[in-house]
Amino acid sequence: MTNAYSILGQTQRLRISDGVIAPIVSGCESANRLLILVWSQLGDFDSLEYAWWLQRESEKLIAKGITIRAIGIGDRSAGLKFCDYTGFPQEWLFVDPEAEIHTLLGLYPGLSWKFPLLSTALNSWLNLILMCAGIGSPGTIAEVFRGYRGDRKAPQLIADDEVIGDTPLPPMKGSFFKLAGGSGFQRPFELATIRLQNMSEVLSNWKTYVPQSAYLTQRGGTFLFDQAGNLLYEHRDRGILGFAENMSRPLSFLLEE
Repeated sequence: MTNAYSILGQTQRLRISDGVIAPIVSGCESANRLLILVWSQLGDFDSLEYAWWLQRESEKLIAKGITIRAIGIGDRSAGLKFCDYTGFPQEWLFVDPEAEIHTLLGLYPGLSWKFPLLSTALNSWLNLILMCAGIGSPGTIAEVFRGYRGDRKAPQLIADDEVIGDTPLPPMKGSFFKLAGGSGFQRPFELATIRLQNMSEVLSNWKTYVPQSAYLTQRGGTFLFDQAGNLLYEHRDRGILGFAENMSRPLSFLLEE
């Protein structure tokens, strides 16, 4: 068994569905393949967007017999809010308030410059802002621009009859994006609109999603194991909006086999 599987297999965390401290891999003993997602803050762009993709492809993942577990930074209230918003199943989600599992796995803590006279919280905020500007966060700026310019290698994200609301903009139907370039692929501004919707949700419920800000810059990772615990695939995030090797199709490592 791999070191990552040993660490994750021995880890117990608070399960969102019932508030019980339980092994992360409990109930996964007979899984054909086990996908363990170690997420950043539950109010982070990456966590919300990853959950969106899993929800979108849920039928395909179930058909392939893939069992999923996730650990996010936050508390139970954050987890319940996250699941309510994203549709991610509560029984699949655990929380780690102090990012201990991230440290054990050696995941990228993000930019951690120390600014004299600033509190820990303000240091975290400033480092996060710098990462959003691409400092200590490779690929972030390019990914932000991809959300605005569109991507012909990515699928269409919003159905023509779907209404996008809960953003600072007026509600709009998915058919609006046809005007920006057509259909059948990720149109200009389409992904940026989903990210704006996520941002609006988090900022409206900030204290719930982020009960404490010490780990704002912490990044996550993706680990796929077979039934014997052998590591089949891993991705360690190196920056904001870098939660997948192929951001055009984040779940391609699972679905394109």
